[in-house]
Amino acid sequence: MIRDLVIKNRSYRRFYQDEKIDRKTLEGLVDLARLSASGSNHQPLKYILSCEPEKNDLIFPHLTWAMTLKDWDGPIEGERPSAYIVVLGDKQITERFGVNHGIAAQSILLGAVDKKLGGCMIASIKRDELRKDLNIQEQYAILLVIAIGKPKEKIVLDECSSPSDTKYWRDEEQAHHVPKRRLQDIIIG
Repeated sequence: MIRDLVIKNRSYRRFYQDEKIDRKTLEGLVDLARLSASGSNHQPLKYILSCEPEKNDLIFPHLTWAMTLKDWDGPIEGERPSAYIVVLGDKQITERFGVNHGIAAQSILLGAVDKKLGGCMIASIKRDELRKDLNIQEQYAILLVIAIGKPKEKIVLDECSSPSDTKYWRDEEQAHHVPKRRLQDIIIG
């Protein structure tokens, strides 16, 4: 069961934008993050939830999508996420966030998959502009933005053709291919 969720949990970048996600659903996903492990149990993460089109429109232009796909500028109108969760680190609790936001994001995304949704962790963010547009106080470090929606794209897991070939790509039908290393290539002892 967990293996199925992990396999379905891909970095989706195109969504059915008209499929709305309510705030209660986002709160439930953040609750999974709240219950997840936290380094030294500091629990320094805070969240901004967005499921309103106007707020989503403020967030979208500050994100960089799929940098490996040089000829793609991100999802077009109608294929954008229906919701976002902005993950913040409260610097009044600690200055070091370690892997807390990665753990939280994975819990959120696995929860999204369980609800027949999908998402994408985005760390390539125009932080200063996002801070200004969302009026985020300086005490909060902007760590990640998680895009959430009903996936519109097909993602295919492929075996790497060589150890250095991990670049994802799209085929002529726009299926998104993600090469994965073989298990025997990553276990070294």
